Amino acid sequence: MAPARWSPTAFLAVLLLLPPFAPSPARAATPGKSLSSASTAVFQLQGAVYPIGHYYVTMNIGDPAKPYFLDVDTGSDLTWLQCDAPCQSCNKVPHPWYKPTKNKIVPCAASLCTSLTPNKKCAVPQQCDYQIKYTDKASSLGVLIADNFTLSLRNSSTVRANLTFGCGYDQQVGKNGAVQAATDGLLGLGKGAVSLLSQLKQQGVTKNVLGHCFSTNGGGFLFFGDDIVPTSRVTWVPMARTTSGNYYSPGSGTLYFDRRSLGMKPMEVVFDSGSTYAYFAAEPYQATVSALKAGLSKSLKEVSDVSLPLCWKGQKVFKSVSEVKNDFKSLFLSFGKNSVMEIPPENYLIVTKYGNVCLGILDGTTAKLKFNIIGDITMQDQMIIYDNEKGQLGWIRGSCSRSSKSLMSSFP
Repeated sequence: MAPARWSPTAFLAVLLLLPPFAPSPARAATPGKSLSSASTAVFQLQGAVYPIGHYYVTMNIGDPAKPYFLDVDTGSDLTWLQCDAPCQSCNKVPHPWYKPTKNKIVPCAASLCTSLTPNKKCAVPQQCDYQIKYTDKASSLGVLIADNFTLSLRNSSTVRANLTFGCGYDQQVGKNGAVQAATDGLLGLGKGAVSLLSQLKQQGVTKNVLGHCFSTNGGGFLFFGDDIVPTSRVTWVPMARTTSGNYYSPGSGTLYFDRRSLGMKPMEVVFDSGSTYAYFAAEPYQATVSALKAGLSKSLKEVSDVSLPLCWKGQKVFKSVSEVKNDFKSLFLSFGKNSVMEIPPENYLIVTKYGNVCLGILDGTTAKLKFNIIGDITMQDQMIIYDNEKGQLGWIRGSCSRSSKSLMSSFP
């Protein structure tokens, strides 16, 4: 649902379907060698909820492989890089813009092009044009290309997979070149055919299973494949279809505050790593704010802070959420019997550079959202698992600041 998150807000990807086409076989994949479908690729993450606003991964793309920082987004399908094709409107990014070559351009009739922009005619048959718009009015315009992604697997081997992604030469995001962006583009990990995860499954590189773990201390890890998914203590729920798109959803959950029902009908929920914060619809948002305020210590005073809409100051300047979390209570989302996600204060609060504590749950009606989003802040220090093989979502609480080599000791 987000492009590389140039500002901490939620984005819902809506593909603007460009030129029309006819279906054809997918581009051939070129894995480095035949792999077991149980192979898993693990990546270290960088970033944080505040003040960075997103978590990102280094992907090695091209031949020879060059590093690019990509914002991890489970809410949209298409991976894209800012691309010198030439670049009409691009941000300053950490690495030189990706330079495509003509032989890497995906033709309009390719199956991944037709899956991305169905029922349209080809304006230029030799290339697949795309345009994506997001709810914050950001957009990416470009062409699809295919190039090698070099992935390191847990068994110490390396595979090169030829994957299709967007070469974005006209980006309308953030302040468009006025400031340095933290990432080079976006890593689309949704359920669509053009998602990197779907392509890796199609090529037999990894199973269609994704997991991420965002650390409250910054960083964390990301994995593709299923052989490090914990075998016990994971809360699993079936993936549900959403009324607003093909998003990862555990269905409708009942909201509780301090284990007491807030008296509302179940709310449709989406898991979206492309959103920095959580977004609730008007009714659950107002109920949450009212419940929080009713239980607050008189030592906390509401204060204006540019970081977020609702903030409080204390009798002293706060340096971390741990100093103030005892003044707040946990929220809970119940998705049925024994399927509960606890949202403790550290999963909905931040402390700003001004020393105030702010609510990281926002009113989704201002972003014109039709459902409720669980974003990065609520996912911190939980392994979140998107198992497309079994059609289920899972979560298990644990430290996300460990290295990928000690995963199994963190999550038995």
